Amino acid sequence: MSKQPQKAQGHRARKRFGQNFLHDHHVIDKIVRAIHPKATDALVEIGPGMGALTEPLLEACGKLDVVELDRDLIPILRTKFFNYPDFRIHEGDALKFDFGAILQPGQQLRIVGNLPYNISTPLIFHFLAHHHMVLDMHFMLQKEVVERLAAGPGTGDYGRLSIMAQYFCKVEPLFVVGPGSFNPPPKVDSAIVRLVPYDVLPYPAKDHKTLEHVVREAFSMRRKTLRNTLKRLIDAEALEAIGIDVTLRPERLTLAEYVRISDAVFDLKSAAADNADTDVTHSDALNNDPESQDEY
Repeated sequence: MSKQPQKAQGHRARKRFGQNFLHDHHVIDKIVRAIHPKATDALVEIGPGMGALTEPLLEACGKLDVVELDRDLIPILRTKFFNYPDFRIHEGDALKFDFGAILQPGQQLRIVGNLPYNISTPLIFHFLAHHHMVLDMHFMLQKEVVERLAAGPGTGDYGRLSIMAQYFCKVEPLFVVGPGSFNPPPKVDSAIVRLVPYDVLPYPAKDHKTLEHVVREAFSMRRKTLRNTLKRLIDAEALEAIGIDVTLRPERLTLAEYVRISDAVFDLKSAAADNADTDVTHSDALNNDPESQDEY
């Protein structure tokens, strides 16, 4: 992110990194007010760019960890914020970064960032997987992605991202940011979203990995009915037994209904595994029984 045009800073935005540097002071101030950073926060910024948002965050907190993939930006950031001893730069890919390593006991992370459009969805799923160590997240994303995060059942934007984000977090779209606030300007509108992980999940699944699998299968063919999209995991009779209308398309079901399906699939897998263990145990017993061996 940058307050100055990229040429003035000696760095050209790179398409392969999905870089669009924020320079609009009004938008920057609005984002910082939404985050409301405090000196006690364990704050980490993803993709600081040239430091447009980094600067007011440091002014508010006095300390900040940033994760930056573009190595050419590292010296720019070091030079710009040399007078902040608690400013720490971690060069690398946020998808591979160990966020637990920067946490002190009893702390939770507050994550902020202007996420590159080309990898924003994988990054969000990565952060959701670490929800237990996160207090909240504030992201600049493509407006379309924010709409998908917040979408409800029965809408075209509702899908895998909506369900998994809302399973782990309260999703709050905050405001839209136009292309002119960036350098270079993107071709689409952006938006700021707040994600707050739940202390207690409203619809806890027996196994969230099974839930992810169920949702992925359901939306692999959006135009098909649940009878067809989920047939590899659970049959129509079992779905109807838990109150699911198998003639519906996947975007019609609520999060609670997907959790219900996930629990049924998990129970089926557990029962199958138990039966397999029983069969193996019985087979071993026969093989070790001298009388049974005499019969052959």
